[in-house]
Amino acid sequence: MKQKFAVQLYTLREECQADFPALLRQLKHMGWSGVQFAGFHGYDPAELAGIMEETGLQTAGLHVTYQRIEEDLEQLIEEARLFRTRDLICSSTPPDLRNPEGYLQVRKGLNTSAGRLAEVGIRLSYHNHAFEFEAMANGRSGAELLLSPGTDNLFLTEPDVYWIKKAGYDPASFISRYSGRIPIIHLKDMTKDEEETFAEIGEGRLDFIPILKWGESNGIEWYVVEQDRCSRSPLDCIQTSITNLYGMVAETGGAICG
Repeated sequence: MKQKFAVQLYTLREECQADFPALLRQLKHMGWSGVQFAGFHGYDPAELAGIMEETGLQTAGLHVTYQRIEEDLEQLIEEARLFRTRDLICSSTPPDLRNPEGYLQVRKGLNTSAGRLAEVGIRLSYHNHAFEFEAMANGRSGAELLLSPGTDNLFLTEPDVYWIKKAGYDPASFISRYSGRIPIIHLKDMTKDEEETFAEIGEGRLDFIPILKWGESNGIEWYVVEQDRCSRSPLDCIQTSITNLYGMVAETGGAICG
């Protein structure tokens, strides 16, 4: 299972800007099997892909904006091929589309793009925050449209367990409807205080064991750790997270791995 642990590079955005190639080498040394990109920070994608091949790191998908999916899909296909990934993930819904008509537009656009991507063997998923769960004037929510597990949705789901918890749901129960529809999941912990901000995996209030066990029986290919904000060095934070994840696997005697 350890070969499925990856880190979302948004967590390390400043380190990416400072020296992206050196960071990738360091992450491999730390024990990460993969990384999930959130932009290239001005670096040549071909150079970064070369570092990935050199280190043996794998790409756990590319996070991209809805605008790029709508306007730059063919280029995204080339980038996915360059980094040898079958996964593109829509990172969010633009603020001006967070309304009943807007969510319908996003759903339609993502389904159209998912159909085109399927032709070339690439999957499209949507990454949630908490705002999609907010009820709108019509009584529905964006989550009902964008996170629907129905077969009429050609795009898949990349659940973020922190934001699911923040929206008032139990993450393990929530994802149980999505067997076979979650190739990648975001693992993110929540502090135990009233602030309920971001925490290292295993240091907060979320119970990851049920999530990991379910994932191993229901098709999850990558467990991607993300920490939007860190109270100390992001590199130290992700070291704590991967150490605790390894500990969870060890403590269960391999039971997590099915």
